[in-house]
Amino acid sequence: MTESKPIQKHDTYDNTPIADCSTCQHCQSLLPIGLCKPGDCCVAVESGRQIDRFFRANPSCAVDYIHDEFWERRAIAAQYCSAEHLKPLMNDPDEAVRRVLAYSIPLAWLPELINDSDREVRITVADRLPEEQLELMAEDPDYLVREYVARRLPPGRLFRLVIDSDDQVRRAVAERIPSVSLGLMMNDQEVEIRRIVARRMNPDDLELISQDNDWTVRYEVALRAEPHLLRSMQDDDEEDVRLIVKQRLNEQID
Repeated sequence: MTESKPIQKHDTYDNTPIADCSTCQHCQSLLPIGLCKPGDCCVAVESGRQIDRFFRANPSCAVDYIHDEFWERRAIAAQYCSAEHLKPLMNDPDEAVRRVLAYSIPLAWLPELINDSDREVRITVADRLPEEQLELMAEDPDYLVREYVARRLPPGRLFRLVIDSDDQVRRAVAERIPSVSLGLMMNDQEVEIRRIVARRMNPDDLELISQDNDWTVRYEVALRAEPHLLRSMQDDDEEDVRLIVKQRLNEQID
């Protein structure tokens, strides 16, 4: 693309960038028929707003700009190109361009971006990747990527993330792992995770966590425990636990 001349201004108070139309390749074709407009719908200036308006009005021109020197022009052009023209951008040096691709390329291409250097690209991949391929990202170095994986993997395939190093990832696992497998997380170092376990665990298994050293976990147990377990918790060290145990036992009698 021909470089625009130095930016001009409408007036002293208007900072809208204006290109010199005489140097633009579209000055004889699109400008006369109103498909581009200086300061508003223009591909020749470094203004994302104007560039996007230009491609919105002239989507067929986008493919001509996917190798442009300006990263934002490439990124916006990619949004208006069909998949067949996007392949050359898979290794674009700018992450903003690759982020656009992660949203729009065919699913079959996504594995090529699994190890992208940009976290946002990998998060988008984890959000779109078919379930059967998600485990390829279960060891991603970024916890946010792994959390997306934990929220999308089929519950029966979450076991490898039970001992993930990040609390947020393990919380996502605790919320989705099959209830019969929650015993694997009942000794988690994070109290909130153990509370989730107590809220989801089968009532018959709650005795396993009824002696937790955190009273809020025991309180969650008391909210769901069967009468025989409740009776064993009547002398709990925490008053709030004793009160809910007493209340629930009285309800059982009533």
